[in-house]
Amino acid sequence: MLKFVKHNFDGMNGVDIFPIISLVLFITIFIGYTIYALTYSKERVKEMSELPFND
Repeated sequence: MLKFVKHNFDGMNGVDIFPIISLVLFITIFIGYTIYALTYSKERVKEMSELPFND
């Protein structure tokens, strides 16, 4: 599959940086959301988990 796409980018300069940028962006967002989830207040999580039953 890659050989069908790869020939389109052979003539472009600097296209090698895009996978690296994508990986760094993904890892940064993933780590950010992980830190956000781990530091979230336990009281708020409990309150939100009980919302479907508060009807």
